[in-house]
Amino acid sequence: MTPLDYEYLQKILKDRSGLMLSADKKYLLESRLMPLARKAGVAGISELVQKMRGGSEAVISDVVEAMTTNETFFFRDKTPFDHFKDTVIPELIKARAGKRSLRIWCAAGSTGQEPYSLAIILKDMSAALSGWRLEIIATDLSPEVLEKSRAGLYTQFEVQRGLPIQSLVKHFTQVGTMWQLNADVRALVQFRQFNLLQDFTHLGKFDVIFCRNVLIYFDQPTKSDIFGRLAKVSEPDGYLFLGAAETVIGLTDKYRVCPNRRGVYLPNDARMAPSIVPGMGTAMRPMSTGVGK
Repeated sequence: MTPLDYEYLQKILKDRSGLMLSADKKYLLESRLMPLARKAGVAGISELVQKMRGGSEAVISDVVEAMTTNETFFFRDKTPFDHFKDTVIPELIKARAGKRSLRIWCAAGSTGQEPYSLAIILKDMSAALSGWRLEIIATDLSPEVLEKSRAGLYTQFEVQRGLPIQSLVKHFTQVGTMWQLNADVRALVQFRQFNLLQDFTHLGKFDVIFCRNVLIYFDQPTKSDIFGRLAKVSEPDGYLFLGAAETVIGLTDKYRVCPNRRGVYLPNDARMAPSIVPGMGTAMRPMSTGVGK
């Protein structure tokens, strides 16, 4: 692979997916693209690039998919899911008591473990959420991983990574050597192909947005732009969850840190003011206008 090939791949990945491939990631390119080269019947990555330069959209799509498919597992990093279960959902149950509906977006759903982890939590809280309209939208750039997600079918290795044994027994059915998530949990999640570089507004407003372990691959201007657009589809008292290596600090004024909740952020909305909620620390609450008092 020549330096010009590498530069071409960097540009294609940035333009198509937002992925910033730094100069020291040649090993990653080679490990992910050599199988594609063999599949395409060519000797190496330079020949694969020739096909891309020749206008082969199928090869370009395969390359982008190979480079943007990231590892995931159930309840990854655990702490965000504890925050979601123990504080965020109970608080939203109070705040949404009038309309009794919740909308959640997993902005990089990959093979489904993250949105299904949230669905399992909501199922386990079904007594408190009886009669509620629950909607989880999971999006990803890759059609291939979305197909896997919709099936909800996982290997023994995949269900052993992060999934508590009680959840496996309660929410999965063994199918041969695989485990399939039960239909009632799968029904909570809608999977859609979506590129984070696209406009978000048609997705509607969300009470919770999970955008974890994807922004680390973008450059700072792209991150700032995405935060601005995430804020537009977040409810004023909604929550944004980022990965452990991600932050809004120094990138946007649209969000601020949620105190004592690592990885959780709150919209900076003019209609909101901080207040103390018992057991919750600082949260966001609508400011009283005095109207109708």
